[in-house]
Amino acid sequence: MDTVEEKKNYFPIFLDLTGKKCVVVGGGSVAERKCEALIKAGADVTVVAPMITKGLKDVHAKGQITHVKRDYKAEDIDPAFLVIAATDYEEINQKVAEDASAANKLVNVVDTPALCNYITPAVFQRGLLTVAISTGGASPAIAKEIREELQKLYGPEFAKRLENVKNARTKVIKEIKDRTERSKAIKEIVSTMRGGRRENSPRKSK
Repeated sequence: MDTVEEKKNYFPIFLDLTGKKCVVVGGGSVAERKCEALIKAGADVTVVAPMITKGLKDVHAKGQITHVKRDYKAEDIDPAFLVIAATDYEEINQKVAEDASAANKLVNVVDTPALCNYITPAVFQRGLLTVAISTGGASPAIAKEIREELQKLYGPEFAKRLENVKNARTKVIKEIKDRTERSKAIKEIVSTMRGGRRENSPRKSK
């Protein structure tokens, strides 16, 4: 009998993983994608799996991950701040989730929200801008569709404009001491930037 998955209200958050120990259990293509994201975030990544993809072998050869070449053991997650289970075996993924939860670790089991205490959104970046979209685990496919729509709305040129806004805002904060005038100047900067975005946004044909 099918069961209705309990609705969860997730707390949206961006984590600083710089130097944090993260363990990925599994060595396939999904684990590879998760490792890429963790490495980009500056995490200290360990992969536990008897076999790993060529891509994971490459980053291991560069010293970007540690590879524990064997099956998962509960003690593998002892030093971890965050744990990801990405194997093809439900029983292993469930064991990882149970061990991590019991140890109060952040844990994500790929494609199984019921076993997670956090889920990963569909994400894209434009320089300093990071946009994360989540459907609460209901449909990752829809989250990806929305991401693709927003990628068209906020194109690569947005990264440069946002960098310009940052620099202008920093200058205003440094040079304008009056809080009211400073706030007004910052609003004008943002308004100018958003106006430029609208002018360059894709227009639907009539």
